[in-house]
Amino acid sequence: MKRGKTKGSAAAKRPRVGILMGSDSDRAVVDECAAVLRDLAVPHEVVVRSAHRTPDAVRDYVRTAEERGIGVLIAAAGGAAHLAGAVAAHSTLPVIGIPLAATPLGGLDALLATAQMPAGVPVATVAVGSPGARNAGYLAAQILALGDRALAARVRQSRRRMAERILGTKEAARGG
Repeated sequence: MKRGKTKGSAAAKRPRVGILMGSDSDRAVVDECAAVLRDLAVPHEVVVRSAHRTPDAVRDYVRTAEERGIGVLIAAAGGAAHLAGAVAAHSTLPVIGIPLAATPLGGLDALLATAQMPAGVPVATVAVGSPGARNAGYLAAQILALGDRALAARVRQSRRRMAERILGTKEAARGG
């Protein structure tokens, strides 16, 4: 199991976010999600699990996630994109789905498959591809920050840095 590295001693902590991808070919996009979590010092792990090819492994990973300290699950998949739904079916932890553009439909199929969950089995769905992967990382951090003041401060600081890059330091300090 590949564990995401974080800043400082946080690397030694148990993962708080579990990121699943349907295939190793999805790694480049998933790495963008992991980079956000790394920047925010959120311990995480990345695993390859397929809803169709390794359904028992998906179930086993998800059913043990909470006892291993994971508080949010992220699932990235393209095409039929059933991974996020399979993950949500086995856990009441928050699940974030990242639809991937893996077919000639450009990710529309994955977006619809990820977003159209039955009532009672929610999956928060982000944008297709890299922007969505980054937002999945930010959303997972924001969810965890509800019970972690230090993480909440890091998320706020990250937002300030974004504003500074867009507006410049003086305008960002004034509130834009």
